[in-house]
Amino acid sequence: MWDAFVINPMVNALLLLYQFLGRNFVLAITVFTVLVRLVTLPLNLRQQRSSMRMQEMQPQIQAIQKKYKDNPQKMQEEFQRIGYNPAETLSGCLPLLIQFPILIGLYRAILIVLGSTPLALLELTQRVNPGIDLTPLLPVSNKFAWLNLGQPDPFYILPILVLATMFLQQKLLTPNAPKAQNNEDNPAAAMTQSMQYTMPIMFGFFSLSFPAGLSIYFILANIIGIGQGYYMRQATAHERAASEERRLSNVKSVEKDTGAAKTADAGKSVEKDSSRSKRKRRSAKK
Repeated sequence: MWDAFVINPMVNALLLLYQFLGRNFVLAITVFTVLVRLVTLPLNLRQQRSSMRMQEMQPQIQAIQKKYKDNPQKMQEEFQRIGYNPAETLSGCLPLLIQFPILIGLYRAILIVLGSTPLALLELTQRVNPGIDLTPLLPVSNKFAWLNLGQPDPFYILPILVLATMFLQQKLLTPNAPKAQNNEDNPAAAMTQSMQYTMPIMFGFFSLSFPAGLSIYFILANIIGIGQGYYMRQATAHERAASEERRLSNVKSVEKDTGAAKTADAGKSVEKDSSRSKRKRRSAKK
């Protein structure tokens, strides 16, 4: 099942892209990366919006937790009132979990497609769709610059780029915690901050043994993620500015209406006092 639904489709997709893109395997990996990111884009955007909303709600969440720490039922009711679901904090791991099957499947697919031994070629023919003619495609070119795409980078440049681009992506995709908060007050933010460093280091270390083609996939995916993170930050900033502008406009409108009402009341009061004075003067003359 794993081969049929993950590895074989990736092998055939890479071969088709390689065929249509002038037998350039790096271009095939590039287009494959873009397609994967487009498929997972809705999930990534949803997760990021959820993370930003959860971060903005942290002051309310912590106040409720402190106030109702001895009353879990009331705490859950208050969470529901403000629209907070504790299970949503785990959704931030979902895009990362999806990456692992892609990582494992693409790792195997690259080794199969770029294999040059008779056994590797035999395995390739068993996995290729009958509609793909392998004769003009073999052997698949595995050279790019100084790299053998089926082997790790001997100069460790790609692992460094994987680490750097993943760190920057994590930095942009992670919402900023309020300055007044610290990690002790917000364990979720502490865990997120920790992952900003541990995940890039872990994948950078893994890239030391990754085929160069797989490291290129991660670098391209991270660059796309950096663009996505920058866009989301800009969009969120504009939404916040527009919301704040509407709030201030409503406040000014209320203040204006209140001031006008007070002025009208004051005018009526003056008129009443004036009428009373006139009546008193008339009474005195009589």
